[in-house]
Amino acid sequence: MAVPASPVAGPADEDVPVELAFPLPQTNADMLTYGVAAFTALFGLVSLFAPVTMLRVLRLAPHAAHPEAVSEARSTIGGFYLGIGLMALMFFEQWTMPLLLGMAWSFAAFGRLVSILSDKGSTFYNLAFLLLDLILAGLPLAAAFGLVQS
Repeated sequence: MAVPASPVAGPADEDVPVELAFPLPQTNADMLTYGVAAFTALFGLVSLFAPVTMLRVLRLAPHAAHPEAVSEARSTIGGFYLGIGLMALMFFEQWTMPLLLGMAWSFAAFGRLVSILSDKGSTFYNLAFLLLDLILAGLPLAAAFGLVQS
């Protein structure tokens, strides 16, 4: 009696070598997404390996009684942004990556706006970083919605 063929036969069943490629942006829209992804990854990398410096840039300081604040900067700020940035760099050609980056930075801008309005945080620093958040949100979203000429 013959064994029936697998209904899910494909390249894995054959000896086909798997090639890994690191694509580079080819269009203006791709470059916007790639640039924001690179900035996000760099922001995460600096936060991961120089958390005290990043906390200083963000005008935050760990309290001497709570040194675990530095680990929060490494993990939540550093690891999260580095992970999102690296995945977006590797898969920027996927249609969801510009949406992911754009919406993530949009919500960062929204959180900053809520802070400005409710925490009396209307300072030059907060307004400048709100503008940066909006720019970082707008670039990949413009690419995602086809507002950029290729």
